[in-house]
Amino acid sequence: MSSRRLFSDELEQRLDEVLFASPSHRSAKNIADGLERLTRVQQELVLHWISVAAQTYAEIGYQVASLAPKALDRLDTAGFEAWVLAGLDAYDRKGGQLAMTLLRDLDGFCAAREHASAAARLAEVETRLSRFLQGLSGRPLALGAGQVAHTDTESVFLPAQLATLPSAADNRRLYKATAALLWAQTRYGTFGTAAIDVEATLARWVDRERALRWFAALEAVRLEAVIGAELPGLAAEMAALRGPWPEALGEAVLRLGRPDTAVSHSLTFLADCMAGEGEPPPLPHVGAIDLDAVLRVRAARIARESETVRRALSTLKGFGGRQGAGEDAPAVNVEGGKVEFSLDGELAALPPEAQAAAQSLLQDLGEVPPECLVPAGPGAWQPTERVVGEGGGENALTSHREPHRRYDEWDYRRRAYRRGWCHLFEVDLKPGDPDYVAKVSLRNTALIRQIRRRFEMLRGEDRLLGRQPEGEEVDIDALVEARADAASGAEPSARLFCRRIRNERSLAAMFMVDMSGSTQGWVNDAEREALVMLCEALETLGDAYAIYGFSGWTRTRCDIYPVKRFDEKYDATVRGRVAAIEAKDYTRMGVAIRHLTRLLDAQPARHKLLVSLSDGRPDDFGDEYRGHYGIEDTRRALQEAHERGVRSFCITIDRHGADYLQRLYGPARYAVLDDAKKLPLKVADLYRRLAT
Repeated sequence: MSSRRLFSDELEQRLDEVLFASPSHRSAKNIADGLERLTRVQQELVLHWISVAAQTYAEIGYQVASLAPKALDRLDTAGFEAWVLAGLDAYDRKGGQLAMTLLRDLDGFCAAREHASAAARLAEVETRLSRFLQGLSGRPLALGAGQVAHTDTESVFLPAQLATLPSAADNRRLYKATAALLWAQTRYGTFGTAAIDVEATLARWVDRERALRWFAALEAVRLEAVIGAELPGLAAEMAALRGPWPEALGEAVLRLGRPDTAVSHSLTFLADCMAGEGEPPPLPHVGAIDLDAVLRVRAARIARESETVRRALSTLKGFGGRQGAGEDAPAVNVEGGKVEFSLDGELAALPPEAQAAAQSLLQDLGEVPPECLVPAGPGAWQPTERVVGEGGGENALTSHREPHRRYDEWDYRRRAYRRGWCHLFEVDLKPGDPDYVAKVSLRNTALIRQIRRRFEMLRGEDRLLGRQPEGEEVDIDALVEARADAASGAEPSARLFCRRIRNERSLAAMFMVDMSGSTQGWVNDAEREALVMLCEALETLGDAYAIYGFSGWTRTRCDIYPVKRFDEKYDATVRGRVAAIEAKDYTRMGVAIRHLTRLLDAQPARHKLLVSLSDGRPDDFGDEYRGHYGIEDTRRALQEAHERGVRSFCITIDRHGADYLQRLYGPARYAVLDDAKKLPLKVADLYRRLAT
């Protein structure tokens, strides 16, 4: 590119090419005159972004062109690009009017940019924070974005962005400190015990919100002291971020800053604080205490655990009949923290899952002494499944409701994400033919047996370690070397044995099944048969695996169909869903990959695998997602998966797949089949190779 600046008439010609759709294109001469004073690099930068903006909305392109000289006087190249992208994001969210307003407000944008340079984003630290919380709590405590930091005891919610402290690094550490404090609220009794009703105590004050703010500050003092006794390094990091305690909390620090204090001490001191009119001093790592959310979660948990205990009790010998006959209800014994039921003088033990549910339930009801409970450890806690609307099914597709999750989408023209662009819904599959799986298994008995034999070779084989100091066998090679060393006068090695160890498999696999309309017919039949054979064989292997279908219709209805979740068994329900897999709409792949990668990332396995079964390239209704846009978004989603430690592979029957699959997956991570009938064996063979 020449370094010569473009003259006004040259700029006018270039502008006419990209702004022809704008009703204001007649003013291109005035815009060209304004751009003429810029350097050639700046001119090319502006022309590029005018073109990108005009592809979204011509008037935004015209606005960028008009304001570019003024913007470049105040912003560097990165800032100018961010300014244009902010306008395009505003158009995506709210339309053209908001976009125009934002672009014209250069002062506001520059001030916000200075503030944002020190900001940290939850998306940047979400994976590390999730593992940090799980390490603290001994359970997969969920992590999500919220308006303010708080916890409902089953999830921790943090702001999507933090800019409280001067640097981004400090704000990333602030995320960690805030998350740790919220975990401590769930661990050390902030929300009450069997003997202490926090809600009833707070009801004493008319200004409940101010009481909650003071309570959060006082609990921060108490909990930091408790954390300091068990995790001094974490407590020191929290103290460094918040700085010295404010003077208004001096008395609280004296009375609550000891590791032996309890929530009752905070509530007692709260009465002194509420006697005045003052507000608690702001602390950077202290969020809100949302007792309403805690009570809702507690009520739902009690209902779940009551049902679990009820089902367990109904299985106890003779319980149903005796109860129906008017016999006495079973007596409950909670001594030692173990819940036992006595029926006619005989002790009846609950299964482990029901035992944990009964303990938690009785604790919530105030029946189990707190000292009998184990507050941390692996536990039997399971996340609550979110219900997919009333009845689920096809009606959920068209109802005007909030999506289960919103995902960003990569726009290669902008070289940036369109934030929250895709609306994802999880939709239940209605069970299909209950005999379908049995028919397929019977028809392919020999093939399934062959695949099983191959998979059986992968199951935790013994591995022989040589040159060990002790073991069951003599290592001949090591012995020969030792004799040779001794003969030559060298010191022989004492590591002369072999020891057998068991190879422990740690792999989770996600199968992403294309349910777009183009799979109608024999392609869909081949996908279902392949999944039947694969499931029959994987049950032999024992690896964690899940199956999800995907389809959709534009960015506002991206549908995911759970066929088998990781925590589900391959039972009649899952078999019915496999039979129900059918062709539906379009193939918007990027959002499906991002969602399934997120589910796969939550698995504790060391190795994670995402296998796509598709009949073609990314596609959706309308022209935008087709072609290069969809391929680049899918490619970026696969790169994100790779960054999270997920290996991906694609099997397609699109004969033209080689044209684009190498760009999506790389040269060795896809397979193109010329016949859908080969799909079952290919899927099984691929998994066998990747799983080793």
